[in-house]
Amino acid sequence: MATVRRIGFGTIFELENDVVGIGTDNPTHKLQALGNIRSEAATDIGISSFTTYQGFVDKEARFTKGQIDNQSQSGSTSGEIVIDGDVTVSSATTFTSGPQNLTVTDTFTLPSGDTNSRELKPTPGSLRFNQDFATLEFYTGNNWATVNTFTEMRNSPGNRGRGVFAGGRIPSDTDIIDFINIASLGNAIDFGRLIEARTDAAGISNEIRGIWAGGDDPADSTHIDYVTIASEGNGIDFGNLSAVSGGTGAAASSSTRGVCALGQQPSGNTNILNFIQIMTTGDSIDFGDLTGVLAEGAGCGSETRGIINKGSGSLGNDFFTIASKGNAIDFGEDTGRTDSQRGCGSCSNSTRGLFAGGGPYGPASLNVMRYITIASTGNAVEFGDRTIKTRLVSAAANRTRGVFTSGLDPNVNYNVIDYVEISTLGDALDFGDLTTVYHGHTGVSDSHGGLGGF
Repeated sequence: MATVRRIGFGTIFELENDVVGIGTDNPTHKLQALGNIRSEAATDIGISSFTTYQGFVDKEARFTKGQIDNQSQSGSTSGEIVIDGDVTVSSATTFTSGPQNLTVTDTFTLPSGDTNSRELKPTPGSLRFNQDFATLEFYTGNNWATVNTFTEMRNSPGNRGRGVFAGGRIPSDTDIIDFINIASLGNAIDFGRLIEARTDAAGISNEIRGIWAGGDDPADSTHIDYVTIASEGNGIDFGNLSAVSGGTGAAASSSTRGVCALGQQPSGNTNILNFIQIMTTGDSIDFGDLTGVLAEGAGCGSETRGIINKGSGSLGNDFFTIASKGNAIDFGEDTGRTDSQRGCGSCSNSTRGLFAGGGPYGPASLNVMRYITIASTGNAVEFGDRTIKTRLVSAAANRTRGVFTSGLDPNVNYNVIDYVEISTLGDALDFGDLTTVYHGHTGVSDSHGGLGGF
């Protein structure tokens, strides 16, 4: 769990701990405030309690120096003050009893409930600084997301909206990393190299990092490495999966967490899910299980929900809540699917998930594209056709456009990139070409559905 310092806005001032300090970094009381407290209303509600302003009821008020003026009477005071009866302070009067940096003219309401309930139910729009990840985060009403701006996307399009594709086979495993600008058209550009050549890794990303976990190199691998999406360069060691993983390509991620399916292992296909915290480094942790085993599957999702297409391991799609841990739940079937549609490519914005291509090993592959509505459950619906028929397809997306790359059909590699507008229906259009012909690579982006549509 990340250690954070919370800051609240609006009518609710949210506290992270049982004590709060205003003007001090080391509070020792329920409220320790250094300076002046100002209020337009002060009401005594008993001998043993004194209300300085709405939301604070004090058993005693301490004035060690200074003056107090009540009902036109003034004088110096020190020690404890006990008022027996009602005290009315006019709106033109400033009542000073404490911290200098807090001025309340009407209402200052403390939150209700214990610390855990406040953490789970923050106010939409609240901000916090995540000290572990060194990121500023805001609460969307559903989850905590890293702060970004649309201005950055407009002013620096080369550093936002990138799709990055890594690994693959041509015909042996490769360490190639390519990238494109999803919002434009054109050929891919060389990005760098993975630490080790491999194919069919699981792709995880947020606004900052792209991560590839597991895959074949050519034996099933546990390796995880990452890059900074906005720059170019080689992969950096992140950690390891809890067990070897090969032939997966199935993952979903939010701005903080990535969840991947381990898939094929030497002992056979598995249903194991692992997760990582994207902005840290380290080994993956058990998340839960799919409803069935996975082989050559695909993954996508929204900012809260992950979707896994289980490929040829078990037919149909599963879903889970990214921010929690637990077993996946059945989502629905891909309409018209058979065991032959293995190795499709998948991407999403915050609303729709797309699945494209796929096919059996050897015979001709498919060019079909289908979609699901992520927030619901149900069977996939026809979307249109790709420009080519391939399996072992890779994909990436921003908030409006989905991009699908290359693949294999039946033993021929392609470098074709095509795209669709996610909110519409229809056939894909030509985008450009990858730097080389290959299949089994894995795509990520800095603006997919798991990032809230930015």
